[in-house]
This record gives sequence, C-alpha cells and structure tokens, in this order.
Amino acid sequence: MTVERYIRILAGFVVMLSLALGVEGSPLFINKWFLALTAFAGFNLFQSGITGFCPPAFLFRKLGVPEGGGACATGKRSD
Repeated sequence: MTVERYIRILAGFVVMLSLALGVEGSPLFINKWFLALTAFAGFNLFQSGITGFCPPAFLFRKLGVPEGGGACATGKRSD
C-alpha cells in the first residue's frame, strides 16, 4: 500500500471512531465532544488539499511506506 491509501484509511477510521464515540444513539457513546475529531479530520484533509502539507504523510514516509500510485488510480495495483 502507499502513503495516499494509508492517509485515506486513517482519515476514515478517525471519522468512524469519532461518530461511534460521539453520537448519543451509539452503544459506544462516551461524550458528544468526540465529534470534534470528525471536524479535525475534515479540516486536515481540506488544508492538505490546498497546501499539499499533510503531517500523517510525513510520518508514514518516515516509517518507510512507499509513495506512488494513488488510491483511486486505475490499472495495475501498486500494493
């Protein structure tokens, strides 16, 4: 897998986790302030789209995750 795919997985996980912990009807509900994680993930995706700077991408690169081949690329798989 590539850095781009890991970033999308991480963002999706943060959104789903914050919804599970922040929505009152959820069996995992703790506090409505967990919904702020959803806003944080959305803001981070928005600013990285504009600026090109994404802190998780920096971390994944340091961990040795390969670059290249976007998550929505067609043709040959890159993982």
